[in-house]
Amino acid sequence: MAHYAKVKDGIVTKVIVADASFFDSFVDSSPGQWIQTSYNTRGGKHYEPNSNWQTESTDQTKALRKNYAGIGMIYDSAGDAFYKPQPYASWTLNKTTYLWEAPLEKPSTGKYKWNESLYQSDNTQGWEEVAGE
Repeated sequence: MAHYAKVKDGIVTKVIVADASFFDSFVDSSPGQWIQTSYNTRGGKHYEPNSNWQTESTDQTKALRKNYAGIGMIYDSAGDAFYKPQPYASWTLNKTTYLWEAPLEKPSTGKYKWNESLYQSDNTQGWEEVAGE
């Protein structure tokens, strides 16, 4: 079994689990195309199932299209990659991993969330500590 994403106008509209042979007889008259995606792929790397993105697979040929597709994600056909919509105006898309990156490095200790208005006010702060977590 594999995962397939339905892509219409560059946007993922549906994700299903099916055997490749399913598409031999499947009739889909709705616009778009079905593209295989890998549930265990993130940032262009394939990870062992149930490893919480901690253990990279020894077989990286399983890494498909940079990231596992989800509804609402974007498919870049030129880069053959799925990625999420831009979360904040200041973040940039890494064209190697197809993951969004903040303009400032996240602090390594504590719990933080990005605050775009804080960043836009002085461009030196953007990560805001989450109290009580």
